[in-house]
Amino acid sequence: MAVHPQPVQAPERVLSTLNADGSRRWIRPRPSPGSWWTRRRVLAYVLMFVFFAIPYLKMGGKPLILLDFPHREFTLFGTTFLPTDTLLFMLLFVSTVIMIFLVTAIYGRVWCGWACPQTVYMEFLFRPIERALEGGFRGSMRLDRAGGIHRVRLAKYAIYGLLAMFLAHTFLAYFVRIDQLVRWVQGSPKEHPVAFLVMAGTALAIFIDFTWFREQTCLIACPYGRIQTALFDRDSLIVIYDPDRGEPRSKGTVDRAPGAGDCIDCGMCSRTCPTGIDIREGLQMECIHCTQCIDACDEIMTNIGQPAGLIRYGTQAELTGRPKRGLRARVILYPIALLVTMGLFVWNLENRATTEVTVLRSLGTPYQLREDGTVVNQVRFKFSNRNRDTRAYKIELSGSPDAQLIAPINPFPVTGGHSLTTTLFIVSPRSSFAAGERRVMFHIDEGHGFKRTYLHRLPGPADGDGRREGGERPGHEEAEKPAAGSSH
Repeated sequence: MAVHPQPVQAPERVLSTLNADGSRRWIRPRPSPGSWWTRRRVLAYVLMFVFFAIPYLKMGGKPLILLDFPHREFTLFGTTFLPTDTLLFMLLFVSTVIMIFLVTAIYGRVWCGWACPQTVYMEFLFRPIERALEGGFRGSMRLDRAGGIHRVRLAKYAIYGLLAMFLAHTFLAYFVRIDQLVRWVQGSPKEHPVAFLVMAGTALAIFIDFTWFREQTCLIACPYGRIQTALFDRDSLIVIYDPDRGEPRSKGTVDRAPGAGDCIDCGMCSRTCPTGIDIREGLQMECIHCTQCIDACDEIMTNIGQPAGLIRYGTQAELTGRPKRGLRARVILYPIALLVTMGLFVWNLENRATTEVTVLRSLGTPYQLREDGTVVNQVRFKFSNRNRDTRAYKIELSGSPDAQLIAPINPFPVTGGHSLTTTLFIVSPRSSFAAGERRVMFHIDEGHGFKRTYLHRLPGPADGDGRREGGERPGHEEAEKPAAGSSH
């Protein structure tokens, strides 16, 4: 007779989303409307509106935010950044990290509970729809006990799917101009398969997240909860339970023992928690500081005639009776570091060149040798115009009278805030090449203060006699230097 091993029971709960036998514990939090919940709901809907509206907004004729990876242009609040703006990206990234450290040190996990998209959409969009369709907290629990897939939940999944596609298209609008996205939506996916696959993949990820993974994103996938111990200190503002006031607990309000604490062990703080923890066990990695337990406990305290605040915003120092310190090392050092990095960012942004020119070689053969003994080189110029208006860039050869420049469009116009590439040709005598190359100087002038000279090597035949009728051979030190009196 086969012996079936008994499931191993964990001595204690490993995760709030796991039962003792290792099976999934589905969390169906009971909403607790209150003053904190009202504030969070208002902020959540404002953040949703901002997220939906940004792709349609413009600043200075440019999208408010557009991360155009195919063209390698990134527009933030009307300012276009290019891949060569490495220093600016680094300063912006470091400033963001320092800001997170500072906010966390002062206000704890306020981001997680109040502004994180996972929390905002889960608690104020997807879960309200779930409760409306399934009959609230009790209806959801009944469906859980019944098992299987009920038609109500099929309807819920259908609505979730539509919302996931809408959110995926909105997300895609941050990487593609909204007018282009509208054309894609109206056309066939065959016309833009890559964009369609990106949208479909994003929609699928959103659907799986809010239908199945849910709060596990905060508990398992997100690393923030695990690093909070390095960012918090005992004076950071967090959601706390006051054990001096609440303990010892009594079960209900009837026949309370003398000296019993205010906590009546009703369990509402646990039932309303979106991550399924018991705040009375102290600071925990799973707590996202959503304040639902505060609203739930305040309502119970009011009903039993006790003052609110058994669960409240406070500090660990407060629980030990130590006075709260407003100024401490990290609260002083973080703002100083933030001021330095943001100051450097603004200074570099204001003093960066209004035009960036990149000299590129041809995509085809390095050069062409014609029957008349001349050598033809193809050179490409990429102009990135960061100005708001159109600028025309005139390209000339400097110090090479024996060479001829042929440009289809010269001066070359570039619309403000855009990057364009033009191709030109250099015709040189074969004798001007030495050791398989010739160096020429290109002078760029756009007529509004930007003047710059670039050194470029032209490949050619190795059997030239090396004579340069254009004068002395320019040295390496002249490469990429602005011309005298030039400006950026």
